[in-house]
Amino acid sequence: MPSPARLPTVGRRLGRPTKTLHNSANFRLCQKMSAKTTARAISAGSPPGSPTRQLVLASTSRYRAALLARLGIPFITFAPGIYEAARPGEAPAQTAIRLAEAKARAAASTHPDALIIGSDQVAACGSTPVGKPGGHGAAVDQLRMLSGKTVVFHTGLALVDSASGACRAECVDVVSTFRELSDGEILAYLEREQPYDCAGSVKSEGLGIALFERIASDDPTALIGLPLIRLCALLRMAGMPVPPPN
Repeated sequence: MPSPARLPTVGRRLGRPTKTLHNSANFRLCQKMSAKTTARAISAGSPPGSPTRQLVLASTSRYRAALLARLGIPFITFAPGIYEAARPGEAPAQTAIRLAEAKARAAASTHPDALIIGSDQVAACGSTPVGKPGGHGAAVDQLRMLSGKTVVFHTGLALVDSASGACRAECVDVVSTFRELSDGEILAYLEREQPYDCAGSVKSEGLGIALFERIASDDPTALIGLPLIRLCALLRMAGMPVPPPN
């Protein structure tokens, strides 16, 4: 079958911006940036029958890989090895988009004719950053602090065409309000899920969904770390059919 069309070359104007909840998600051509890599690509199992251009997920997250596998498009994963930290004065949504692009750009030199996906999530409770707890004690403290409060999970998404250097990027927000949580509920949840590598100690694809009073988003999978609705749209714009042909 013919190869899917590539993304527009750098300098070409993209379509009109679209709105997402509490955030303007603009298709934009991203500035080229350098990013060093520290790890090689590894294979990720996906079903056969796909478009001819290679699809690369610039992430070592097993959660993102599992989400991308839902689309039925073969892909490989790549460890970008970039420094993930906010810059002084940088808004959470800006950080998420910048790091998503940086991750995708990091894979471009070793995958010269591919569509590369980068994604990054930055969470905040008001002006307080909400990161990954890293351990049980920190997770207990974090969930006690978040009990009854609202956290916005900003998920940046970038799709880079490494052949042209073009990039489309946007941010999808998930506004998540926690229930009032008892210590018993927190401990029972942590014992079962051990979500110590998840922002906000939230594993929403499991028992973590029970922590919330409500969730609002244009793209629910953004909470897990990869907004599939928006990704499907970006892939189709790049000429890669989703769902893939049989």
